[in-house]
Amino acid sequence: MKLTPVEYYRKVFSLLEQHHRWFQESIPLIASENVPSPAVREAIISDFGNRYAEGFPKERVYAGCRFIDEVEILCMEMARRLFDAEYADVRPVSGVNANIAVYTAFTQPNDIMMSLSIAAGGHISFGKKQFSGTAGSVKNLEVEYFPFNYEDMNIDVEATKEKILGRVKTNQPLPKLVMFGGSVLPFPHPVKELAKLFHDYGMTICYDAAHVAGLIAGGQFQDPLKEGADVMTISTHKTLFGPQGGAILSKEMYAETLKKAVFPATVSNHHLHHVAGKAVAFAEMLEFGKDYAEQVVENAQTLAKELYSRGFNVLGRKNGFTRSHVLIVDVSEIAYGSEIERRLEDSNIILNRNLLPYDIKYGRHYDTTGGIRIGVQECTRLGMKAEEMKQIAEFIQRVVLRNEDPEHIRAEVADFRRRFQKVHYAFETATEAYKYIRVRS
Repeated sequence: MKLTPVEYYRKVFSLLEQHHRWFQESIPLIASENVPSPAVREAIISDFGNRYAEGFPKERVYAGCRFIDEVEILCMEMARRLFDAEYADVRPVSGVNANIAVYTAFTQPNDIMMSLSIAAGGHISFGKKQFSGTAGSVKNLEVEYFPFNYEDMNIDVEATKEKILGRVKTNQPLPKLVMFGGSVLPFPHPVKELAKLFHDYGMTICYDAAHVAGLIAGGQFQDPLKEGADVMTISTHKTLFGPQGGAILSKEMYAETLKKAVFPATVSNHHLHHVAGKAVAFAEMLEFGKDYAEQVVENAQTLAKELYSRGFNVLGRKNGFTRSHVLIVDVSEIAYGSEIERRLEDSNIILNRNLLPYDIKYGRHYDTTGGIRIGVQECTRLGMKAEEMKQIAEFIQRVVLRNEDPEHIRAEVADFRRRFQKVHYAFETATEAYKYIRVRS
């Protein structure tokens, strides 16, 4: 039987409130998510979200942007400071949108782009057309993969040099754009080791810092723009803790090209309430980012070591498991990653399945991954430290290796979470992190 309009209306809000209650009692370990501060939440429900502002500040094609322009100018100024960049564009509405703008600025259809494969940590926005990836499907780029070292969990520098120089010797077309970064980035990529080679042959270098932008801003990861990248794209809601969105940082020499690649090429109105939210989050990062980033890396390394000591095959052991917020665990000898994901979710531990670099070789795909991906940035924002990482490792061990009852674990997780209900590393922290705020009367 169909619901009435009022029943639909009430059902939506009921589900929203249920979601908030669930996350108040769960351990959030999705590597691509974070929790915004009460101040960011306030900004994104402002009237900015009802307005239009196509174009660049002070160059709009809409009236009514007097205060919108000022907020966006402040947002760009803070972004430049955070990343020590000459140019910042905060209009992209997502990390993928930022990447599309970069493809638009620096490539033509049928050009070659070099990036990581998805299995090796590349993002779907790097993907080939036959896999419905953004680069191939939207921009019609040919995608070549970086050689990847499974043991190092990183790009193979010497094999990459051989690949490029081999194409030079045989007069094969070279990439026009090189994309470092991706969605599994436990270790800094070899930008400075390869930048001269790529630049010598006329390639533009972009670094997709969607996952590690907060760590870069906090001085705890590599600095791609200083190491040779021409442009860097970011998401604003992963290790950064803004609303969902994107941004582009670059040298000033690319400013006009990128401005036009964003508007009018790939963005119309750019979600102005989220620009306001980005500005608030950037201010928080300027003030608290160093301490936050240090704690994220410490927490990730602690959790990796604890899981390894409990019998889990955490990848990257040779180099200390991780130097970012993320770790990858090979669970292929236990169950598919999707099964582990489900069992943990039933226990209120939220993470996701993930392809391993060698999964394709063994016939595994997205539904049958051999791995899981864990991120600690949101737990860190909730105030958790090394001791809590040890407790989380124990919970995961009990669910995955000991097959304990999910209902029993769920109750313990809820009790564990009671001490961590406030956002940390923020100016305003009184409102609970997942408190449902009712605006309706």
